Amino acid sequence: MARDTGRKKDKDAAGHRLIAKNKRARYDYHIDDTWEAGMVLMGTEVKALRAGRASLADGYAHVRDGEVWLENVHIPEYTEGTWTNHAPRRRRKLLLHRREIQKIIAKSEEPGWTLIPLSLYFKDGRAKVEIGLARGKKAYDKRQAIAKREAEREMQKAAAARFRRR
Repeated sequence: MARDTGRKKDKDAAGHRLIAKNKRARYDYHIDDTWEAGMVLMGTEVKALRAGRASLADGYAHVRDGEVWLENVHIPEYTEGTWTNHAPRRRRKLLLHRREIQKIIAKSEEPGWTLIPLSLYFKDGRAKVEIGLARGKKAYDKRQAIAKREAEREMQKAAAARFRRR
């Protein structure tokens, strides 16, 4: 009988490589639901992503004709590319299951909800994007988040100082 040691598999850790993360997304929005989607890319886009260059800052996703599209995500041109290079901010199709697309359509049609990219990464050699269904935060929500983060930081500093004294 095989024993489970409770350790995480090396394959999972090695198969997931982060390219870009939208840090402002969790600050500016309440994230309700997330999905992992594949992307239809050109060869030079994949090479630029493997070089670790992309920006999700102004990106968003939307549904058009029963398909989900990612817009305004900046993948710079591949430096060694030729005339076959891609446009940096072109529209990219996202690959999702039909049931997932139906859920996204149902939820995103409500007023106030939007689809935003949260992170871009390689998973087992394939480019994936994590998109989230989000609702914008109000200014007071942001202030509460900052106050909470500062309070946690102060508690950790106090705990570290206490342990140093021992």
